[in-house]
Amino acid sequence: MTRRQVIMVSACALGAGCRSKPDAPRPTVEFTRIPQADINGSDRHDIIEGKVAGAREGQKIVLYSRSGAWWLQPLLEAPFTRIQPNLKWRNATHLGSDYAALLVDAGYRPERSIQTLPAVGGLVAAVGVTRGASASPSPTLQFSGYEWRIRTAVSNRGGRNNPYSGENAWTDPSGALHLRIRKRGERFECAEVALTRSLGYGTYSFSVRDLSKLAPEITLEMFTWDYSGAGQNNREMDVVIRRRSSAPIQSARFVVQPYQVASNLYEFNLQAGDFSHAFRWEAGQIDFTTSKKGNGQHAVAQHKFTLGIPTPGMESARIALYLPNSASQHPAEGEVVVDRFEYTP
Repeated sequence: MTRRQVIMVSACALGAGCRSKPDAPRPTVEFTRIPQADINGSDRHDIIEGKVAGAREGQKIVLYSRSGAWWLQPLLEAPFTRIQPNLKWRNATHLGSDYAALLVDAGYRPERSIQTLPAVGGLVAAVGVTRGASASPSPTLQFSGYEWRIRTAVSNRGGRNNPYSGENAWTDPSGALHLRIRKRGERFECAEVALTRSLGYGTYSFSVRDLSKLAPEITLEMFTWDYSGAGQNNREMDVVIRRRSSAPIQSARFVVQPYQVASNLYEFNLQAGDFSHAFRWEAGQIDFTTSKKGNGQHAVAQHKFTLGIPTPGMESARIALYLPNSASQHPAEGEVVVDRFEYTP
């Protein structure tokens, strides 16, 4: 032992204040949105959200849903959930009886299914577990034979943070879906619905009533979105309809994200009338078609994309009515009616 070490030991023995540093608080994982419980296992899915405390740089979240065993979420090929700068996290998950979120270090390799959750230690920094909720955290509706989740959280689409209301989406006695933008107090609340299951490759068709009387800048979008698909531009494919304030008629666009790539966007004008908007998604290509309804249907626009086509994952079809950033100066109320959604494998 060196002379310096002897002096330090002696000083501590004399009570001179040699104290170990207090332990840093242990990291924790919390849930802020808990999907409903489904004890049978299901192809239905929902959004799960939470936050962490005490996380270190490079750590990520690993999600599991329990259906008998614990199953890795959302996908085997996308096993990690990113922690945002504000320490919140969000992803999709298949429904189960219980949900778990593991805070893990880089190098952790999750298993597809496990009987028992890992204990804290090694590359596992924290484990959070919760029972599934007794009901869906979002209101739902039935439309065209499918269950749809109604958005109630704020969303930035079109460069504007829009609030959404569960009261702005409903079906009428004929089964048609109504979406509206309504002013409440000083804010305009929008509408969006999302399928609670993934359909994958196939034809997605939306039958929409005449939009020619819709106020300028109000935007109708029919699209797919996947929280787990960040590596594939969230598996987003869009039909977007809007009339600019400076334009006499509406324009529409077919999009495969990212839209900033010129070859990923096709635009055309849309006259008054009822239309069917559809896209056929296959391996390596997407065919979009807009057809005028009436005595038979005839296509008014068609386009095929073959570059950057995503593969199926946890995407869900969605329909949104919202105000883009260009409507900030003169927002307006509005309503659209979607008569029918159809999917064909």
